[in-house]
Amino acid sequence: MTLKTILLHPDPRLKKHCDPVATIDDEIRQLADDMLETMYDAPGVGLAGPQVGVLKRIFVMDCAKDKLGIPEPMVMVNPEITWVSEDKNVHEEGCLSLPEQYAEVTRPKEVRMKWLGLDGQMHEEQFDSLWATCAQHELDHLDGKLFIDHLGPLKRQMITRKLEKWKREKAREAKSSWS
Repeated sequence: MTLKTILLHPDPRLKKHCDPVATIDDEIRQLADDMLETMYDAPGVGLAGPQVGVLKRIFVMDCAKDKLGIPEPMVMVNPEITWVSEDKNVHEEGCLSLPEQYAEVTRPKEVRMKWLGLDGQMHEEQFDSLWATCAQHELDHLDGKLFIDHLGPLKRQMITRKLEKWKREKAREAKSSWS
């Protein structure tokens, strides 16, 4: 397995609509393994193809890994939402492509999704709480949306400016460590 580089906002690839995966093959299985390793290393609970520069409809998630230390990794290929609840949930979201930036986002409390698994079979499952939020967040990535796109323009600009400042500080830290 290989750790992938996570793209940071405002990389234009994060705003692209992803193409469906044509077939489940060894390349897709390896990508999924690499994405899971990258997500766990970051650490995060979800990671989508475009976040690692792969403009394909694939994401990984694991919202249970902190509970008992037992991971429950999921890989979703060509996922789609088939139902959403009328009830809403507000969850503070973050994103590996927007490090150290968080905001409350309102989304449906429950969703039912179907997707192609690495076994080549169609799967369908209903998710709630953090799993539902994460699945919707990652599916947004496949459609070129970030969680900040659910916010008002002022809040979105504020987070973008904070991220730019964070990136400058990290670049300064890296430069001073070379000296």
